[in-house]
Amino acid sequence: MGTILVIISCSIVLFCMLCFNLHLALAFDICPDQSCGNMVIKFPFKIKGKKTPQHCGYPGFDLVCTANNETVIELPSSVKLSVKNIDYKRQRIVLHDTQECLISQLHKFTLFSSNFKFIAKISEGYNFFNCSLADRDLYSHYMVPCLTTSNSELYAIPAEAMIESLPLSLCTKMFNISSFPVDFIRKSNILELLWSEPNCKDCESNRNRCGWKNYGVNNETQCFVNHKGSSTVLLTAGPVLGSSFVVFLVCAVYHFYDSYTRRKEMQVIFDKFLEDYRALKPTRYSFAELKRITNNFADKLGEGAYGIVFKGNVSKEFIVAVKMLNNSQGNGEEFINEVSTMGRVHHVNIVRLVGFCADGFKRALVYEFMPNGSLQNFKNSPNNKKSFLGWQKLHEITLGIAKGIEYLHQGCDQRIVHFDIKPQNVLLDSTFTPKICDFGLSKLCSKEQSLVSMTTARGTLGYIAPEVFLRNFGNVSYKSDVYSYGMMTVETIGGRKITEEMEENTSHVYYPEWIYNLLDEGEEMRIHIDNEEDAKIARKLAIVGLCCIQWHAAHRPSMQMVIQMLEGNEDRLQVPPNPFASAATRRKFGSAGIAAMQLNQGLEVIQELE
Repeated sequence: MGTILVIISCSIVLFCMLCFNLHLALAFDICPDQSCGNMVIKFPFKIKGKKTPQHCGYPGFDLVCTANNETVIELPSSVKLSVKNIDYKRQRIVLHDTQECLISQLHKFTLFSSNFKFIAKISEGYNFFNCSLADRDLYSHYMVPCLTTSNSELYAIPAEAMIESLPLSLCTKMFNISSFPVDFIRKSNILELLWSEPNCKDCESNRNRCGWKNYGVNNETQCFVNHKGSSTVLLTAGPVLGSSFVVFLVCAVYHFYDSYTRRKEMQVIFDKFLEDYRALKPTRYSFAELKRITNNFADKLGEGAYGIVFKGNVSKEFIVAVKMLNNSQGNGEEFINEVSTMGRVHHVNIVRLVGFCADGFKRALVYEFMPNGSLQNFKNSPNNKKSFLGWQKLHEITLGIAKGIEYLHQGCDQRIVHFDIKPQNVLLDSTFTPKICDFGLSKLCSKEQSLVSMTTARGTLGYIAPEVFLRNFGNVSYKSDVYSYGMMTVETIGGRKITEEMEENTSHVYYPEWIYNLLDEGEEMRIHIDNEEDAKIARKLAIVGLCCIQWHAAHRPSMQMVIQMLEGNEDRLQVPPNPFASAATRRKFGSAGIAAMQLNQGLEVIQELE
């Protein structure tokens, strides 16, 4: 881009130099003198009809050269007069009528809108009378000979004359004219005019040439030195062309050098881009860059346990969410997990990590901005009817989340277990497409092995699978994400927390169990449903959710099976076995733990991949 600008700049400079110098050298060859018969025509006059540039004449000074080489000017009111003489130094023009009756054309004439004005003193005007029956001797000094015939005499009486004292009772008034020279009638068919604009008197007196400045761009005139002869032109044009060639040569050399340098730089940038792309590295930002992107952290979107989220703009079209991590939370492992994990994944249902910041003790994660916030804001709830998106859209969102988790488990080179699936960690873009986020607790393992070793429980209470915090339920596997997904689905369709008071005068009820009892007993779903189609969707989501929250990991479906269930017909789905068979099982996990240990006998514990 810079090279193109340099070339354009050099070309403009070259062109301007050439034009400017040639203008000085050839100014009057561009607008040469014209002639019509023996009369020289030059600025401000121009012969109309000839191939002469418009800037060679001044508006209102157009002349016509007839076939008889007679110069004619057209004045206002379509008055056409022959030009007898032009005095450029005194700026005067002498006109006459070829029919020898000037007065016949001027009775409607005015110079109000013209560049010309009368030279002689102006009278109040003349009144014209036809006095064919009058005594000719009485008015002889007022007679207009060219309009007088044997049967009719026309007289021009000055307006200031005392008409009452004249014997005009036998006359008829024909017309009158105003603001004409006093001696106009007696000048025998001659009209003298002068012009004040354009003012070229001094220029012409010094034998120079008057013309437009900058070709009339600002309606200003200029006096040019009147060069004559082709030798002067050549002497001036030679150095101009020579200097222009030198400028062009310098620009050409610079262009080739600059192009070569830029090609090498672009190749280095391209190679680095390919290297980064192969490594799937997000962009690394400095803290100063984050301050610029977020306008000094002006627009706060929210705050969580690990940091504060701000809205930012990488460009006018690209909006991001910047999560500044707290220094006091000891979250170094979560930061490394997030960057390393999300740099590997690319899926429509996984939020994209645009970049990160590791500038001293300042740590931040930069995500694509999700304008509709989290799924937590759109759950079906009696208190949230205005924000509820409808059952069809909720079904699409649930299916999208399932596809995102299935991609983490099977679509990457290494299996990724999220360990914190919940409504708050599902973001919605402008079209309500779900995006799984927050991979701070995730772990990587080989896809050939299903189990993950863990030293501490991780996740959010209410969504954590039993085996994550109670070892008697067996080893932890990717099925832990299936359990969290099921809990999130059950909570989303009813809009209630995992434990919530269902009715008055009842004990603290486990909400998923309440859903199961409704399905098992064939009762209608006691949630907000408008029609039969919505009821089918609600029932399908409830069954899928309950299948996913079976106590034993082996009894839970894979996410691929969950997708098939959500995309299939609701009539083919069966209510799963009751995972809440006894209060002891629900609250203490004792009897379930024995069965779980039997299910996991002989399974090898797989270490997490670094």
